[in-house]
Amino acid sequence: MKEIGGEAKTIRELLSGQRYEIDYYQREYRWQRKQLQELIEDLTEQFLESYDTEHPRKEVQKYGHYFLGSVVLSKHDGSTYIVDGQQRMTTLSLLLIQLHNRQGERPDRVKLEDLIYAEKFGEKTFNIAVPERTPAMEALFSGQEYEAASAPESVQNIVARYRDLDELMPDEIDEHALPYFADWLIENVHLVEIVATTDEDAYLIFETMNDRGLSLTPLDMLKGYLLANISDPHKRAEAAKVWRQRIEALRQLGKDEDADAVKAWLRACYAQSVRERHKGAENKDFERIGTEFHRWVASNAEFIGLNTSDDYFRFVHREMDFYIRQYERLRKASSQPMEGLEPVYHVACFNFTLQYPVLLAPLKVSDAPELVDKKLRLVASFLDILLARRAVNYLSMTYGAMSYAVFLVMTAIRGRRLEELPPLLRQKLEEAGCDFDGARDGRRGGFASFALNQWSKRYIKVLLARMTDYLEQQSGGEKSHLPKYLAGGKARFEVEHIWANHYERHRDEFASEADFVDYRDRIGGLLLLPKSFNASYGDLPYDKKLKHYFGQNLLAKSLHPDCYEHHPQFLAYRERSGIAFQPHEQFKKADLDERQALYRKLADEIWSVARLDEVQG
Repeated sequence: MKEIGGEAKTIRELLSGQRYEIDYYQREYRWQRKQLQELIEDLTEQFLESYDTEHPRKEVQKYGHYFLGSVVLSKHDGSTYIVDGQQRMTTLSLLLIQLHNRQGERPDRVKLEDLIYAEKFGEKTFNIAVPERTPAMEALFSGQEYEAASAPESVQNIVARYRDLDELMPDEIDEHALPYFADWLIENVHLVEIVATTDEDAYLIFETMNDRGLSLTPLDMLKGYLLANISDPHKRAEAAKVWRQRIEALRQLGKDEDADAVKAWLRACYAQSVRERHKGAENKDFERIGTEFHRWVASNAEFIGLNTSDDYFRFVHREMDFYIRQYERLRKASSQPMEGLEPVYHVACFNFTLQYPVLLAPLKVSDAPELVDKKLRLVASFLDILLARRAVNYLSMTYGAMSYAVFLVMTAIRGRRLEELPPLLRQKLEEAGCDFDGARDGRRGGFASFALNQWSKRYIKVLLARMTDYLEQQSGGEKSHLPKYLAGGKARFEVEHIWANHYERHRDEFASEADFVDYRDRIGGLLLLPKSFNASYGDLPYDKKLKHYFGQNLLAKSLHPDCYEHHPQFLAYRERSGIAFQPHEQFKKADLDERQALYRKLADEIWSVARLDEVQG
């Protein structure tokens, strides 16, 4: 192998005016939401350790630094090829595009264009130059939607991860912090650039980094530690068999599911402390289990109850087997509604990944299957109510914003009897300090003014889907259509404004276009409809598209007078619930107000605290 050079570089130094190609043996871009979430949490937490709203921008150069790993390059034939690191490099490009678009044309924006693309002879080339990705990257950079359903795997993942980025950026990276974070990212985040001068050397490095010398994972080390402490060879073999069966089943669900399951189990049953909410605080049980659970178990063996060989056997053969089986069920229930565990799917619709340790917390190995399911339904219903309330109050649901609260709930309900759970969970809802009337600290929020914006759009769709599906179920629907309403692809449903974006049609009720736009975005003026509907009819005046609403889902259909003529089960639900559904042959400001109030009553029923008692019964 010829000489290989390595040099630490900032993101600015690595990407400024550069053009990288992907070599033939590289895999597709395959990062999923989980890997992206971990990176964003790591980056933003490191930045927020130093950030202060009182700092001038130049103070960013003194902020802490972050090492993102290495990128291996090969230079030949006048081009630079990425040998290893294209997953991170592609993700960095998406993050830079996201920051570029969020900044808009603000005067203090950080200019990121040179790090996203290079322009020569009037032609724009993105820094990761893969022709099949260019149309999607162009659309994302321009702030446009891109339909990737029939595109190659890399393009589908690029578009999906960009949409995830919009949701995963924490609220703390607000309008003031945005340029600070952009400065920090490109100047204080480093990678080691390793350059090979021949194809042969590049491929040898690629093989070495990906196929050889695989280090033991925390899961491997935990397995070794636990089995080594079982002295009876027959019991050790039996425990190893249980471990293998459970871990292999989890791996069928997806990458990292095995480690995530162990983290959820250990947090649910044993975490006694969590990092305090102030700058510089130390990681405690909750965080250590998330990063080094193998070491945490070994250093807390006595607390866990691991003293004898039989203790270690029980821990794997009985306890691990029980909790990992339940985690596996929960993961399946979160991806598709499962009879009896529907609330688990409802919580997953909010993309709330911290639900699993909370759901496992009240379970006991001795619980009968029916009791297990009742506890799971009860806690999932609680989380569903909590998340819906946070959504309408514009309160963050990110890992950083929720981990402390999750820990408090988890420890309060750990190992509790079923009858103890409802009062505890009602108390936690009260302590959350918000409901559909608003946040009790006086901040703007509540259902009365809840509207579509950059932050709320991810949750508006979930709430509309739930209300639409619930109304249909209560009106005689044979099965839930919630997965269909929330699915992507060509047939995906989108949030549709009842009012087209034409201020001139509403001058009689609004003194300014800004007032009209604000009112138009309220949830009472929104529906969930197929993407094709919006393309065909979305720009029409209300009286022209009303007839088309009648052919859609029941929430949209309820605007039309004919819905009240031949739908006895819907009318029976209206009578039973007392929710005053009525047709709207015109849709003025007062009509939107009526729909906003109607949606509120529907939400009150769907996310009623009374559900906690119903589950117990």
